[in-house]
Amino acid sequence: MVGLFSRMIVATTIRMPKWFVGWVSRRYVAGPNLESAVKIMKRLQLEGACFTIDVLGEEISSIQEADYFLSEYVEVVKAISEHKIDANLSIKPTAFGLLIDKQKGMQNIEDLVSMANQHNMFVRLDMEDHRVTDDTIQAVIDLHEKGLKNVGTVLQGRLFRTIDDIKQLQKSLGSSADYRICKGIYLEPESISHIGYSQIVEATNACIDSMLDAGAYTSIASHDIAVIEHALQSLKSRGMGPNIEDPRENAGPERLHKGPGYEFQMLLGVSGPIRRKLATQGHRTRVYIPYGEKWYEYSIRRLQENPTIGTQVAKAFIMPWTNRP
Repeated sequence: MVGLFSRMIVATTIRMPKWFVGWVSRRYVAGPNLESAVKIMKRLQLEGACFTIDVLGEEISSIQEADYFLSEYVEVVKAISEHKIDANLSIKPTAFGLLIDKQKGMQNIEDLVSMANQHNMFVRLDMEDHRVTDDTIQAVIDLHEKGLKNVGTVLQGRLFRTIDDIKQLQKSLGSSADYRICKGIYLEPESISHIGYSQIVEATNACIDSMLDAGAYTSIASHDIAVIEHALQSLKSRGMGPNIEDPRENAGPERLHKGPGYEFQMLLGVSGPIRRKLATQGHRTRVYIPYGEKWYEYSIRRLQENPTIGTQVAKAFIMPWTNRP
């Protein structure tokens, strides 16, 4: 019944005027510009959070559009350094031109990763839909081979292929592999993806275990209690936890601005109490901070791909004082 109500709220919201969607999305999007993102991060860092920043926008229609994203991320790097914020970068490979001109797109990505490396900053290549899975994974491998190891990717637990991808990356990168593992927000075809909730959770949990056993740095990006509880138990069974030096014999090198082999990641405006509880327990927690002119497109996509967010929309409408980042 709750699920049906939530989907009805979402269906109604995406048909509302843009100003209404903007009012609702204030909780989940830092704002239209970098200044607004910095303001949010300065507030949340008082709660012990660190961050990953995403300039909203992905697949572009011309390679020239990629210049905007590259230049904007250069400004992000400067702002992080200037304000001494504990943050790294999340980028969409398609926003850098990967689907239009692979060579130019890869050069754009390499230029940013190289600049970030000079500032001891990590870059996460977000995983988009299945069209770019292979290219995104290969981009990480190629950059590591060039000595740029301040880069990692995201894998989606719902895809059938993900366990094999972990094995491939373990073979190519060893314990230098650095993942964000999530259930996955893209509604992929059932021929390549788990569809049912329990199957997606089980597959995601299996990926967490595989990453930890590979000695890789594992970022658990989930608000799902079943996934978080599994991760906590998996960490405990391996002797891993807050303020404990990574005990895995095959663990990768200690990473600047990272946890002891793992961390938890959550979206801005979602599951704040859970994040704060994990932080209070000593776990490293990272908040995903999206900002930019494409906030409307991002908000609509989030609503369409996660209908359960409808209950939060209803809460924001009934109790507007809760509708803040």
